[in-house]
Amino acid sequence: MYIAITFLIALLALLLVFWGGRILLSGKWILGFIRGTLGLLFLATALLIVLVAADVYSYRNLAEEHSVGTVSFRKTGEQRYEVTFSDADGLAQRFELHGDQWQLDARMLKWKGVLARWGIQPAYRLDRLSGRYLTLQDERIKERSVHQLDSSAFGIDIWQSLRGIDKKLSFVDAVYGTATFLPMEDGAVYDVRITHNGLLARPLNQQATSAVEEWQ
Repeated sequence: MYIAITFLIALLALLLVFWGGRILLSGKWILGFIRGTLGLLFLATALLIVLVAADVYSYRNLAEEHSVGTVSFRKTGEQRYEVTFSDADGLAQRFELHGDQWQLDARMLKWKGVLARWGIQPAYRLDRLSGRYLTLQDERIKERSVHQLDSSAFGIDIWQSLRGIDKKLSFVDAVYGTATFLPMEDGAVYDVRITHNGLLARPLNQQATSAVEEWQ
């Protein structure tokens, strides 16, 4: 019985070898495989290009210095603040920051070479808002806080992909534009502006001005 079963299995294997050999020798499957692979490759490349374009579109043109928004503070506890960031379009976001100072970061794409000569301006996207403690001991043991302001929506992060290899590229630099850490104070309001060199934060009211003067 087992001999018969073994014979049938061997016969099936031989038939598969025969049919497989005919397909291989005919060469038609190779052409079909190549066409299918190239087709899928082109579709995947097109999708990747669309996603990269969508991510680049999320950046804003930086033709000249301008305000990107205001940051205001309301103290809610010891070294705790409710922070409201209102962007240039009037959209307000609220966060809780811990510490004594705050900082706003932006991602910047600075075109160079041929693209710069064509007049293409740098681009930026606001990245994150973070808090910091004045003392090293507080930094080590107390709760840290950092909040994302904007992100890549489709899983493709062109800035992060360029970061680290941009020095080898002749057409773009991917850099951080970071505002200097400034003090948090109850009632303080700051204006945040962006230039080709990065972010600048300036006091907008007396509370912010006094906090900066005391800190300096």
